[in-house]
Amino acid sequence: MSVLEIRDLHVTVETDQGTKPILNGVDLTINEGEIHAIMGPNGSGKSTLAYTIAGHPKYTVTQGSITLDGEDVLAMTVDERARAGLFLAMQYPVEIPGVTNTNFLRTAKTAIAGEAPSIRTWVKDVRESMNALRMDSSFAERNVNEGFSGGEKKRNEILQLELLKPRFAVLDETDSGLDVDALKIVSEGVNRAKANTGLGILLITHYTRILRYIKPDFVHVFVAGRVAEQGGPELADRLEEEGYDRYVDAPEPASASAAELAGS
Repeated sequence: MSVLEIRDLHVTVETDQGTKPILNGVDLTINEGEIHAIMGPNGSGKSTLAYTIAGHPKYTVTQGSITLDGEDVLAMTVDERARAGLFLAMQYPVEIPGVTNTNFLRTAKTAIAGEAPSIRTWVKDVRESMNALRMDSSFAERNVNEGFSGGEKKRNEILQLELLKPRFAVLDETDSGLDVDALKIVSEGVNRAKANTGLGILLITHYTRILRYIKPDFVHVFVAGRVAEQGGPELADRLEEEGYDRYVDAPEPASASAAELAGS
């Protein structure tokens, strides 16, 4: 069984005010087939964790480790992490002018699999996934995310997830900016990808509404760059009722103030 392990992870970022600590000792284990939801207030470091796993150069790991089936993820380049089976659905998907969805997807699949997929099978898979996500066929020939609405960009991220078939997916606030209908469609896509491949999912969100459609096995409350509490799905229900005040009002770790964490 595949496992993604994060141990005592400390991460900093350079700002105009100097080096700022963002993550302050994160411990997390995600097994194949598990869904872990990370919830927490703004500035708690949730997105920093996502981008650190993916290998964003903005963030510097000063202590700790990330391993995938025992292999050192931090020693891998971004493309090596993708080939190893890691996937990031971004909170703000970028536009890629001049590159069509069709070319992007097939090139990515070829790079990850090591060989080009059969045209006949690939076209069928793309068409079926797009239909399931209720994406018009014209999106296949449009440039990646260019001129897409927020909801269309998020569906395009899940299209990539379904077709690239990673082992672990980090979904960074995939629910942000989605109306109820789009949220259901995107959630169905995530659940379908999990059912078809057994991937592990790290789902980052502020709100519980997406958890009505994507049922977590574990919920982790993220505050001041570390896990403040963890539990089962019932923890999300409690957060819905109580909010994060009980965690935010607690004393901050000495290594990071609320101001330092702003914007993470």
